[in-house]
Amino acid sequence: MTQERALLRSIVQCYTPTGEEQPVAAHLVDHFHRAGLEASIDGAGNFVGCAGPGPVEVVLLGHIDTVPGEIRVREENGKLYGRGAVDAKGPMATFASATLRLAATGALANTRLIVIGAVAEEGGSQGARHIVDRYRPRHLIIGEPGGWDSIVLGYKGSLRIEYRLERSTRHSAGPDESVPEVAVAFWHRLSAWCDDVNAGKRVFDQISPALRMINTHGNGFSDTVAMDIHVRLPLEYGPEILREKLEAWAGEADIAVVFGDPAVKGGKNTPLVRAFLGALRDQGAQPRFKVKTGTSDMNVVAPAWCCPMLAYGPGDSALDHTPEEHIKLDEYDRAIGVLETALRNLDKAVAG
Repeated sequence: MTQERALLRSIVQCYTPTGEEQPVAAHLVDHFHRAGLEASIDGAGNFVGCAGPGPVEVVLLGHIDTVPGEIRVREENGKLYGRGAVDAKGPMATFASATLRLAATGALANTRLIVIGAVAEEGGSQGARHIVDRYRPRHLIIGEPGGWDSIVLGYKGSLRIEYRLERSTRHSAGPDESVPEVAVAFWHRLSAWCDDVNAGKRVFDQISPALRMINTHGNGFSDTVAMDIHVRLPLEYGPEILREKLEAWAGEADIAVVFGDPAVKGGKNTPLVRAFLGALRDQGAQPRFKVKTGTSDMNVVAPAWCCPMLAYGPGDSALDHTPEEHIKLDEYDRAIGVLETALRNLDKAVAG
């Protein structure tokens, strides 16, 4: 087994659902230290490793937490199974492995790579929110699965709200709607409005609401209903625009925003994208551009950093969060080569 495959397997073997990332962070620190590189764990629990003299900073931002649901780690038919193999320890191990290759060969003359394994991406992106004011890179690469031969340019935004309505208990034979009925009417109004707005649009440009939870409670004196609603947003609708609309529809109910991040999309004509296109072609790929209907830590940091950006990483994102999550090891190997070459290309490009 190569050292790079061993790294991937070792971090996948660490079961790290959100809030329990420390074992992988510590393992990556040790891995970088053994290679003679700077590495530490920051105040949020993020892994941070560095290589290269600079002055141009390039942040490679992955994440080291996973969704819950432990999967037995095993290798079968050239595939590594385990929670996080695709989302997103495969991309994180790709970042680490390519960085160590470049450091070992002294290939970096103009860039400083800052490799970050963020915590809580599957939660509220607390790791990314911790770093957003601590760095100002010239280039940003997000570690998420998109396939070894693809470049991801953007992600939909998101708004998560908590709806809560409490009223004095009323007789069921009376004329007033019950609190669950009021809440359901609110949800149907949101869904119907989204259907109207979305007509004729591709998925990336649609507003996509999801009712994650609804609970009711009564104690004989008052009745309460609570809903957890998560809405995926296109580029043209920021979280504030939708929040104002929801508050206007809520009536006497309370709307609390858990988090809201705008949709983001990077440009194609940048030194960063060109560096990846050249690297992919060198590996025999026909590069593909993608946008994702989910979100990532790109949504958190990109509006503040305002720099060329993309997401890259091996793995099939259709396997994210599934019981059959696995990554093809040959794809992982290829992705390391692509990233190594892309970072070499970028280092040369910024010299001019």
